Amino acid sequence: MQKPVSGLMKKLGYQFQQVALLEQALTHRSCKGEHNERLEFLGDALLSMVIAEALYKHFPKAREGDLTRMRSSLVKGITLAEIAKELELAEYLRLGPGEMKSGGLRRESIQADAVEAILGAIFLDSGIDACKERILSWFGSRLTGIQPGVQKDSKTQLQEYLQGRRLALPLYEVIDTQGEDHDQVFTVRCTVQGRAPVIASGNSRRKAEQDSARMLLEQIKNDH
Repeated sequence: MQKPVSGLMKKLGYQFQQVALLEQALTHRSCKGEHNERLEFLGDALLSMVIAEALYKHFPKAREGDLTRMRSSLVKGITLAEIAKELELAEYLRLGPGEMKSGGLRRESIQADAVEAILGAIFLDSGIDACKERILSWFGSRLTGIQPGVQKDSKTQLQEYLQGRRLALPLYEVIDTQGEDHDQVFTVRCTVQGRAPVIASGNSRRKAEQDSARMLLEQIKNDH
């Protein structure tokens, strides 16, 4: 049973005038009636814009490519899922019975989508200034901790490591796919010459590949 949203508003640091907007933002499409997909669409655009502006101001000498990589690093699903966990969002989400049974409350993609939907709801409730304030608050430590030029993803880092040693590039294979079309979990095996294969799962093929590359990089670091 979901907790009352009054407790969530305290955690968000924002009091909704139209509480129905927050309730919609917490409602997954597996539920009947209005759900959060349109709010998520709006929140995604707002988040990207606010983070882009913050990076532009914080790093006046950074090149466009670095700014783009930093923004992607900050607004990606993993980061949003971390914020969802900090807000204990899973306790307030509204899912249909089937999604609940399949463990939807633990799914990072559902939690990340809800964070974006909440931002869309705040914008509709109070406008851009309130939305911007919440984004900068939630992303504050992440914004201050990020630096240009160090946002290469795990697949890129692994590829560059192997190329620098004239080794074959990694092979990524999808070995299992589970779940409905709109909410699948992919299992990927990453194979690198001279090492045991690594297996990782994620809510997209890209995330599973990135996680398997990250695991291999950690193994390589530990060996040195």
